[in-house]
Amino acid sequence: MKNMLKPVLVISALFFFSSQAAMADSYPEKVGDKLAHGIANTVTGIGEIPKNIIIDTNRKGPAYGIPVGFLTGIIHGIGRTLTGAVDLITFIIPTKPIIYPDYIWKDFDKETHYHPDWKLQ
Repeated sequence: MKNMLKPVLVISALFFFSSQAAMADSYPEKVGDKLAHGIANTVTGIGEIPKNIIIDTNRKGPAYGIPVGFLTGIIHGIGRTLTGAVDLITFIIPTKPIIYPDYIWKDFDKETHYHPDWKLQ
C-alpha cells in the first residue's frame, strides 16, 4: 500500500503546484481534451501505416511509397500509441499535445511529427 501511495502523492503535488490548478474554469476542459487525445491516439496508432503509405506513394510512387511508408508507419504508429498512453496516464496534468497532428484523422495528408518542447498549458 505504501508503494502505491508515493506516485499518487507526486502526481497530487504536481497538480496542486501547477499554475493551471488556479484556473478552475478551463482546467476540466483541458483535462478532458488530454484524456480524449490519450484514448484516441492509443487506439488509432495502427492507422499510421496506411497514412504513411499513402503520403509516401503520392510523393515518390508506389515502388518507394509502399515499403518505406509501411516502415515509417510502423514507427509513427508506435509513437502515436505511446504518446496516447502517456496522455492517458498523465491526463490530470494539462499539457500541449506531444504528437502532431494531434488526432490521426486531422490533416491525414500531413506527416506526423513530435513537438520538441512538451510543455504545460
